[in-house]
Parts: sequence; structure tokens; C-alpha cells
Amino acid sequence: MTNLRYGWRGNTEIYGRGSWLSTQQRVRDTNGVHSLANSGFSDAWLGINHQFKKDDSSPAILGFAETAIIQRYQGGSSKFKSNLLGVTAYTSLDPVVLSVTGAYRINQNRQDTKIRPGNLLLLNPSVAFAVNDRITLTTGFQWLNRAPDRINNSSNGYRQTSTDLVLGLGFGYDKDNILNLTFKMNASGRNWADLRMNWLYKI
Repeated sequence: MTNLRYGWRGNTEIYGRGSWLSTQQRVRDTNGVHSLANSGFSDAWLGINHQFKKDDSSPAILGFAETAIIQRYQGGSSKFKSNLLGVTAYTSLDPVVLSVTGAYRINQNRQDTKIRPGNLLLLNPSVAFAVNDRITLTTGFQWLNRAPDRINNSSNGYRQTSTDLVLGLGFGYDKDNILNLTFKMNASGRNWADLRMNWLYKI
């Protein structure tokens, strides 16, 4: 995943992000076990966030909105068919930062198809602990509620919920150069794990 951020005004930031997805799975059949691999460009998003309130006697409030410039799926692609709105509240109790993020993603019919992915509701509380001036540890969970997909205006499947444990490590070489590692492991609803690395460089 690649992110670009631009400080438009004092409390407002414009950003873009793109993802490259690589998957590998093992399939067992009468001929044995086979590996299936696939990789390629996944999606690109454009967003804006704004700090409505600073962290003072009550938590800071940050709102954000994103739209999918392009999304790839099996058999084609779509443009501006997914939008996300969210809010984050956080407060700093040195050396601990408490935060919670809630977001809702609205999906529309894919281009040239009558398939509409289910909308998503996400809730992500977390706790960050500053070990020292360079290392920060985070822990929390992510709860996801996904509505069923719709095909020809009819529901396909059922509503799904899942809960993931999220662990993170942030290492700052300096104030403008930060490396973040995030490990996400399913606790209920699915069976999977995810490891991500993000590098933030301020110019």
C-alpha cells in the first residue's frame, strides 16, 4: 500500500492511497495439493480529513471522507462506486493515547454489472503506549459488520460480523521518518491473519 498526504490547511489534510494485492492459497483435490497465486493492482482512493476539535478537556475529534477512484475486481473495474465516511476520537494521557474510530462504507453497483457489494460498518478502539521517544506500541481490536452482497437487487448471502485483534509497533528514526508494523489476527467470524508495513516520510 502507498499513501501520499498533503497538509492543505492547518487542520485539514488531503491524501491518496493505492493498494497492490497478492494472494496465495492451497487447494486439495484428488490429484494432491496445489498452490494458486494471484497478484496485481487492487484499488486507489482519494480522501480528506479535518480536525474539528483539539485534545483539551475532552477528546479530540477528527472526521474523514474517502472515495474510490478506481477498484479492480474479477472481470473488470469500477470508478467512484465506493465511499467511506468516518470519525476518530482520541485523547492523550502521556505516555498513553486512547482512540476509537468508527466508519461506514457505502458501495454502489459495479460498472456494467448488477452486482453491489454489501455496505460495511467498522469500529476500531485502540490503545497506544509510547515506550520511549522512538518506539510506540499499540493494541486494540476491529469489529466489522458487512451487509450481504446484492445481485439484481436481491440479497445474496447473509450479514456477516467479525472481530480482529490488532497489534502494532511504530519506530521513529526521527520526527519526519517513521516505520509502522501492524499485525491483525482474526478472533471470531473468519480464519485469517494479516501483516502490514507502512513507512511515513515527511517532506
